[in-house]
Formats: sequence, structure tokens, C-alpha cells
Amino acid sequence: MGSSTAERQCSHGSTTGEEEEKQQQQQQEAEHYCNAMRLVGSSVLPMVMQAAIELDLFGIIAKAGQASAGEIASQLPANNPTAAAIMLDRILYFLTSRSILTCTALHADDGRPLKMVYGLTPASKFFVPDQDGFSLTSLLTLNQDKVFMDSWSQLKNSIIDGGVPFKRAHGVNAFEYPAKDPRFNQVFNKAMLNHTIMITNKMVESYKGFENLKHLVDVGGGLGTTLGIITSKYPSIKAINFDLPHVIQHALSYPGWNTLEEICLSVPNGEAILMKWVLHDWGDEQCLKLLKNCYKALPEHGMAIVVEGFLPEISERSASVQVLCDGDLVMKTQNPGGRERRRQEYLDVAMAAGFAGIKFKCPVYNYWVMEFFK
Repeated sequence: MGSSTAERQCSHGSTTGEEEEKQQQQQQEAEHYCNAMRLVGSSVLPMVMQAAIELDLFGIIAKAGQASAGEIASQLPANNPTAAAIMLDRILYFLTSRSILTCTALHADDGRPLKMVYGLTPASKFFVPDQDGFSLTSLLTLNQDKVFMDSWSQLKNSIIDGGVPFKRAHGVNAFEYPAKDPRFNQVFNKAMLNHTIMITNKMVESYKGFENLKHLVDVGGGLGTTLGIITSKYPSIKAINFDLPHVIQHALSYPGWNTLEEICLSVPNGEAILMKWVLHDWGDEQCLKLLKNCYKALPEHGMAIVVEGFLPEISERSASVQVLCDGDLVMKTQNPGGRERRRQEYLDVAMAAGFAGIKFKCPVYNYWVMEFFK
């Protein structure tokens, strides 16, 4: 006997449900595969970004508002602008897929596609010089530099055999190497200059702790740009820039402050001591030694103003945490003992050095201005 209509409907419904479940599983598996393949091709993005920076693609697009591959190619010294435009279009398409550029299709009056034009996103605008002429391009170039890249090849070996990858690759640590390589020293200093100015400009907008200071020491102050911005806004501050000799020799000079050439061994006396991206360069033992020296150099009611990012207790997928995780492994690879820390770890090392506690004053992008108080 044949099956009833109800039985056939029930059987058909069951088959449809099984097929839908199978399709969902296939879609999930395909998504997992694509996520894995993104990791396989993860080196493509930084290489393309470096090429885009060297070609000034973001600057050209910024001036035009929107531009096609052909319009961009016409502004490059390409031997074959037509071939260059074809390659550029593939690069621009790629950057659009990463939300680094926008893409708009322009159509002729009859509706036929005319050309694709590309524009900047909020993220890619950071790779165009701001009103002061600074951007993140030099920082990306630093991370792509062969000196840094050679260090990554030693990451596995440093885990198995010990040591710092940078020193394994170059024979000296990352603080000593720039004195031996003038080219890299310039690349490093330019990256720090640009990033420092962008962050410090943002910091002085929101942090008010400099208002009543008379004396400020910037430990690891680099070329002096941080102090230059601070003392421009607060000209009554007498400041000291405190860093290594090969850095200080290229440092800027401003009225009202001096430079010194040591770090970690001792710290000049000052009403307040500023340390921006210094503690993450060092392990706990070195941080403790440095902070103890800072504590001794400060008066009774003095403070150390520390600018660092800190990781959450449990890893998250936010852009802020991903950036700090990148930085944590850069510190591991380049610096002896360097690492990003959690909030409690900063509190622990501050109190071990003698400080009474930390005031978390305000965020600056994904960093925090902290006051270590006595």
C-alpha cells in the first residue's frame, strides 16, 4: 500500500529540516575555513599597506576626496599608467575588503557601470598627515623594517632556547642597536616622533595634571617632542628630557628645559616624572628598579605620570585589546622583558616601589594616563 498524504507531508518536512541543518553546518564550516585562510594570508595586509604608504595612495585619495585607480595612477611616475591602474585597482579593492577604504560605483546616464572610485575611512585617515604633518605611516614602516622583521624569525627559538628574539637576531638588545645603525635609528626616531606627537596632542586636551606643575622630568623622553608640546601649552614648567646618548644627540631644544643622557641608573629630581611607553619596555625587575629611583627623586607630594595601555584580565576581541596584544608581542620580541600589563600588575609594581597607589585619570585612545602618587 502507498503511504498516506499526511505521511508523505511528514516525511517531506523531515527531509527539509535535515537539509536545512546540513546547509547551516556547511555554511559554518565554510566560514571557519575562511577564517583559517585569513590567517594563512595574514602577511598580505601589512605588505599591501606598506606599498600603499610608499605610493602615497592615502594622501592622493585624501586630496581628491574620491579617486579611481586610473586617476591615482595618473599621479604616479609609472612607466605604464594603464598597467599600473589595473594593479592599483586590485590593491584598492583589497583594502576596501578590509574596511580601510570605501568603494563607490559610478554609472553613466544609461545605467552602465562607468568606474569605481575609492575614498578614505576613519581608520585610513590616520595614515594621512594631520594638520601638524604627522601620521601613523612611519610607525607601520618601522614594524615592517627588516631589522624588526628579522627578530620575528627568532620567536620560536627564544621560546625553546631562551633569550630575546631581537638580541638573538642582531647580537645586541633593541636599545643598543640604534647606536650601531644610523639608518635604523632614523627610522625608529621618526616613528616615535610621529606617534608621540599624535598621542601627546590628544593627552594635553583631556589630562589636566600639568596645570599646576613647576618642574617635570620626562624619563625616556626621546627627541623631546612630548615635553615640547607640554611646555608649549604650559610655558611656566621647567623641564628635563632624560634619555640615552644616541637619542639625545638628535633631540630638539626648547626654552626652559635641559637634556640628560642616562636612564634607569638614576633619575633627576623633579616635582613630577613623566614616563610614556617606558614601563612596557621592561620586565618587572627593571620596572621596580626604575620606579624606586623615581620614588626617591620625587618630593613628598610628587607623582609619576605614567602613560601605558593595560590588558583586561581575560582576553577580549575588541580592537583596543587586539592592538595591545600586538604591542605585547612586539615588546616580547624586541625588548628584554618588555610586556604589556594588566591594571592590577601596574598597581602591584607601583606599590612595591613605595607608591601609595595609582589614580587612573583619563584615556587617550587605547592608553591611560595614570598618576602614581606617594
